[in-house]
Amino acid sequence: MSETVFTYGAPALKFGAGASAEIGYDLAQLGSKRALVVTDPGMAATGLPQRVAEQMSQFAIEAVLYDQVSIEPTDESMRSAAEWARSAGPFDAVVAVGGGSSIDTAKAVNLLLTNPGDLLDYVNAPIGGGKAPSLPLLPLVAVPTTTGTGAESTTVCVMDVLSLKVKTGISHARLRPVLAVVDPELTITQPPMVTASAGMDILCHALESYTARPYSSYERRTAAQRVPYCGSNPISDVWSEKAMSLLSTAFRTAVRDGSDVLARGEMTMAATFAGLGFGNAGVHIPHANAYPIAGRVTGFHPADYPGDDPMVPHGMSVSLTAPEAFRFTFSASPQRHLRAARLLDPSVTGDDESVLPAVLTALMRDIGIPNGIDAVGFAEADIDLLVEGSLKQQRLLAIAPKPVEAEDLAGIFTRSLALW
Repeated sequence: MSETVFTYGAPALKFGAGASAEIGYDLAQLGSKRALVVTDPGMAATGLPQRVAEQMSQFAIEAVLYDQVSIEPTDESMRSAAEWARSAGPFDAVVAVGGGSSIDTAKAVNLLLTNPGDLLDYVNAPIGGGKAPSLPLLPLVAVPTTTGTGAESTTVCVMDVLSLKVKTGISHARLRPVLAVVDPELTITQPPMVTASAGMDILCHALESYTARPYSSYERRTAAQRVPYCGSNPISDVWSEKAMSLLSTAFRTAVRDGSDVLARGEMTMAATFAGLGFGNAGVHIPHANAYPIAGRVTGFHPADYPGDDPMVPHGMSVSLTAPEAFRFTFSASPQRHLRAARLLDPSVTGDDESVLPAVLTALMRDIGIPNGIDAVGFAEADIDLLVEGSLKQQRLLAIAPKPVEAEDLAGIFTRSLALW
């Protein structure tokens, strides 16, 4: 019997310039008296997390700041954060201030503070145990300072598992923040390559959820079997389409001129809308491919990111195989792929599988994304290992609109060595 039910979940949302100045009030409404504030060193250097913490004292809330989140967090960095939080606790709420790294680390810390076991017990199978949290988590308030990950809206926590050299995650409804506080003013200082990479994450969130396997194509699930990623559905479609429309006018401007307040606001709204879409429909091949790309990089470090350790930022890694992934999925839903291309570029013509890849590569070239996986250090000899890493992301590949086998992934990676 085919599925007839789809689910939709989202945090409460406070959006707009100045919204971050009200977090103390919002926490007081949740009954908090002692909150853990989670951020990274770069964000701490701006003083913003400290200002958020100071506001809380006006409402008799003690704030304790953890400012050692790793950019592109690992299982080890998340365990370290959780150990620190255990020693500094107890807490009755968690506040994440920063990009996806801070929000995802806060989700992991929250999970490990409230539930027994190790982080890998909860990581998606087959990499981890795939265990569901057995106990409620603390209220989590997410305050994104980058426009991209949508982590403030989702049930997902992403990390690199160092021992396996693969990026993966944890997904459960209890990880979703109870409140997302989205303030466009916090993104003004985001540099060009961070804006470009994070923006490609927004775009792929919207595209992947819009082209995902429809919820009605699955076998009927019981209530206990329902998962946060249920496939494309009428509500997620609305959010995804609106996100793409906003990106069509704002993305290039935000990368070129970060001080453009209108473009920054539209990028922030696009990130929120895309998060509300993919946080329910799910993402598929580009994200599955991104995890081994990010997990196995050895000789590339992008401009505008701190440090000099090898890394491919998440949004960049997602984008590098996206054009060829959507060429592959075109036959499953041609009209959706063409509709998406025209939302992103209303001037586009044509009706074949090359239309959406052409729109994507033109955008990537304009905003400075590397030309394929070769440009971040991978060669044809690495394809088998990348395919192996992607195949471990079965939770995501199952959402693709058509079956994906090893040879299909190998073809996508091979054609993505250079995109133009």
